[in-house]
Amino acid sequence: MTQDNVTVQLMDTTLRDGEQTQAVSFSPAEKVSLAKALLQKLKIDRIEVASARVSEGEKEGVTKLNMWAAKEGLVDRIEVLGFVDHTLSVDWITDTGGKVLNLLAKGSLKHCTEQLKKTLDEHVNDVKQTIEYAKKQGLKVNIYLEDWSNGYQDSPEYVYEMVTKLSDVGIAHFMLPDTLGVMSPDEVFESLSDMVTRFPKLKFDFHPHNDYGLATANAMYAVKAGVSSIHCTMNCLGERAGNASLTEVAVVLKDKLGKKVNIDESEIHNLSKLVENFSGKRIADNTPIVGADVFTQTSGIHADGDRKGGLYISALTPERFARSRSYALGKMSGKASIAKNLEAMDIELDAGQQKKLLKRIVRLADQKATITADDLPFIIADLLERNDYNYVELLNCSINSGLDLESTVSIRVRVNDEIYKTSGSGNGGFDAFISAMKKVLDNEQFIFPELVDFELRIPPGGQTSAFTECIVTWEDGDDQFTTRGVNANQVLAGIGATIRMINLRMHNKES
Repeated sequence: MTQDNVTVQLMDTTLRDGEQTQAVSFSPAEKVSLAKALLQKLKIDRIEVASARVSEGEKEGVTKLNMWAAKEGLVDRIEVLGFVDHTLSVDWITDTGGKVLNLLAKGSLKHCTEQLKKTLDEHVNDVKQTIEYAKKQGLKVNIYLEDWSNGYQDSPEYVYEMVTKLSDVGIAHFMLPDTLGVMSPDEVFESLSDMVTRFPKLKFDFHPHNDYGLATANAMYAVKAGVSSIHCTMNCLGERAGNASLTEVAVVLKDKLGKKVNIDESEIHNLSKLVENFSGKRIADNTPIVGADVFTQTSGIHADGDRKGGLYISALTPERFARSRSYALGKMSGKASIAKNLEAMDIELDAGQQKKLLKRIVRLADQKATITADDLPFIIADLLERNDYNYVELLNCSINSGLDLESTVSIRVRVNDEIYKTSGSGNGGFDAFISAMKKVLDNEQFIFPELVDFELRIPPGGQTSAFTECIVTWEDGDDQFTTRGVNANQVLAGIGATIRMINLRMHNKES
């Protein structure tokens, strides 16, 4: 095993292996932008950016990237996959200004004999020929032993002999892929311990895939076995189930094995979002470290524990990754969830107001799955404005609207101790509701004030699912006043403001 505080190199292959994700193709400009972010902001050790001879667009992007990297002194950290084709891949890489060839050779007997139709010696001779030419062109050479995991399992002697025959030709890194993601952590540890012990003078990389969901665990056990470099991608991009997540691997190696990794953790989240935008592949909200919800406490019990002593806080603090913790508002909320959100917004409410706010949020959560911190000011303003006048209560409301059709409303409403059922129609759902309420309140000799303004707002930066605040301005002679309604549904927010107006007017009438 390696010792604590040993540095483990991370090689990111988002721009090469990540492009093997279904429907992902980075433009030359996107590749350059991502490469710059990986090297200069995240400070990753190495990046693999392309496969040689793929396209002219690929060549253009790699050329631009190498020109920039040469000026910044970073060109030796940019690597390109090449093939056992003597001069072709090497010339492609040198034409772009590249300095590192990652040569793809066959790491299993089946691949060698069935795909190439060659013996081991014939394949090794071809590999050596390409390496010799690459060295003459001034390239550093690493080598992939493709399908090494199956090759080691099925024909270990082939793997041993191949590595032995190539051990003295100046290869910098022997890169061992679990090409189909078939290994378990125990298998990784046993096989890589064998390779490291058998070839102590060679430098090995491990390149895991995530087909069994074990890529991060396998990377961890590879390092425990003595491997000093791990290959990853941002957001787990890659063919089939993807590669190992750079984010997860970096954090696990640091926290669970005490290794040093040369990345700036505060840039991980920003880079993840950039890769999302360029790739078009969205990560799940519960993705470790970078997901939208991973630093959100939903349970009121957890919020209470955090408030009283950080009881639900681990080494994975949001501040470590330039993020912040939040406390969700909804059915699971408790007093501590409310208190944490009020504290973050620098709003003070007394105990009674907080109790009412919690009750309101729990009730509103039945209408809207997510209540955000942006929604909270609307709800608080509505709560503080609310008087407990309860002359009229809307018990049920059904609205039907259609294109070029008059809207209709059916309501069930309590007025004092009487229950009324009626319907109305009008130019839109709100107008239809007013028509229905006028029928109900006709017996109460209630006169509706004139509506002079109707304003709808959502929180700044809110989404289409945000709560809607409706502020209605009414006028009765020289008297002008406003009422507020808050609801996830825009029409119901206006209806809420109207019900409040009716209760206020009926209260004033009795006073």
